[in-house]
Amino acid sequence: MKKTVDPFFTLVFCAALLGLPGVTHAVVKTIELPPDGAVWQPSTLPGYAKVMQNCVACHSAEYAQSQPPTASRAYYDAMVHRMKAVFNAPIDDADMPAIVDYLVKTYGAEKPAGASSK
Repeated sequence: MKKTVDPFFTLVFCAALLGLPGVTHAVVKTIELPPDGAVWQPSTLPGYAKVMQNCVACHSAEYAQSQPPTASRAYYDAMVHRMKAVFNAPIDDADMPAIVDYLVKTYGAEKPAGASSK
């Protein structure tokens, strides 16, 4: 007895083996990030809320803490503008001054004497 194979079945089977589009087989991948060892310095400055809305998706507080403690307002202004222009950070132009103000007063040159940024 001669057996025949359905050509459609052969096509689907081969496509599945080769992983061709149109043949779905879901693989769930997950990642687990290590715990963040640093936290953003809470503040009543409006920029703190803007940082929590805009910056934490890409940066841990450790990034801000690692900036030079003498970093000026111009330095932070350039960094925030760079994040938007170069890295396409979704920051509204209107929020930039508040973010810069928070960063320079919390981590930079305008931090009150004796204040810790960690």
